[in-house]
Amino acid sequence: MNKLSDKRIAWAITGSGHYLRECIDIIHTLQNVDLFLSKAAAEVLQQYGYKHNVGKVFQDKTASSVPVELFYQGHYHSLIIAPATSNTIAKMVYGISDNLVTNLYAQAGKTRVPSIIFACDTAAELESEAPRDNMVKVYPRKIDLENIEKIKTFEATTVVDNMHGLNAQVQARLLALSQAVTHTEVLTET
Repeated sequence: MNKLSDKRIAWAITGSGHYLRECIDIIHTLQNVDLFLSKAAAEVLQQYGYKHNVGKVFQDKTASSVPVELFYQGHYHSLIIAPATSNTIAKMVYGISDNLVTNLYAQAGKTRVPSIIFACDTAAELESEAPRDNMVKVYPRKIDLENIEKIKTFEATTVVDNMHGLNAQVQARLLALSQAVTHTEVLTET
């Protein structure tokens, strides 16, 4: 599957409830999305009662993260990790790929697939949704904020800190891909 117009979005969810509902809402507006769930994400989706309606759903059930081979086969044009917990960000910053989501990020980088990350812990203080529609104050640690700054410097990685930024980056990526497909089609016709 090397034709750009046939490629899909790989959307990974980690175990955070922070703007999870809004991420699911964005996913539902998109076409050609496969969902990748960390073990914690599968639990959190059920705990919060959120449903998803997408193409394929892959869960973190294999030690070697078998679904990452789809990046080698050229199935995806983009990786979106939203929401991304501070634990996932820390692992990605330090090159640890020991679960499905961190392996996806590593393999996306190795296959030059751009990543968009909505990081949960981006401010010194924020409100986050807890189960059963409760809002709680969250105070990310200094190391969490430092890791956000580090991952912002990684190649082919765009980090956003709010839903508007996430939606804007996703739409910009899709527009750029649409223009690339149109340009390729014009070139092949001449």
